[in-house]
Amino acid sequence: MDTAVTAKVNDFFGQFPTRDYKKGQILIHAGDDPDGVHYLTSGRVKMYDLTYRGDEVVLNIFKTGAFFPMSYVINRTPNLYFFEAEDNIMLHKAPVEQVLDFIKANPDVLFNLLARVYSGTDGVLQRMAHLMASSAKSRVIYELIIECRRFGEPSGDGFVMNLTESDIAARSGLSRETVSREMVKLRASGIIELNNKILLVPNLTELETTLGRDL
Repeated sequence: MDTAVTAKVNDFFGQFPTRDYKKGQILIHAGDDPDGVHYLTSGRVKMYDLTYRGDEVVLNIFKTGAFFPMSYVINRTPNLYFFEAEDNIMLHKAPVEQVLDFIKANPDVLFNLLARVYSGTDGVLQRMAHLMASSAKSRVIYELIIECRRFGEPSGDGFVMNLTESDIAARSGLSRETVSREMVKLRASGIIELNNKILLVPNLTELETTLGRDL
């Protein structure tokens, strides 16, 4: 986010109390109209749906600096999803109408929000392409690449992440058993390493090249 925009957003949401949530707490339930807009200042929040079997399908991950759910604010779109803290988080929650007035009065904030929406839409379209036309291997690799780019900690030519097979399954729409089989193959080829639940991608370029070969 642009520095000036960040300052404006911080000043606006900073007038509302800080709220703490523990890992696993649900901020918004599917079917509930949000009673405010959440501005995340620390941690991550996942937005997900549930299949008829009760399995999670993660649709988006919000990180520090994000505010949500904006579809409800702008369009009053009924909320169909769960929003849950992925770790211990801190945030501010502002009334919906005040947030709407704020973004209307600040075109630079609105433009930045629009830019992030389009960036997120591109990611959704790419994920759809992989879900519709790719193998289980490429779907797992794609999720690893996205995780590296958005949340990974740089390590040499690669990235380190705290990511489980269950997380990958929820993001890719695959079963945990399928993800586990593909991860074993990737570890055997040296493309990823796993040490004490910490996932290492030694070389992101090599991982991206592998995805290209698999398509």
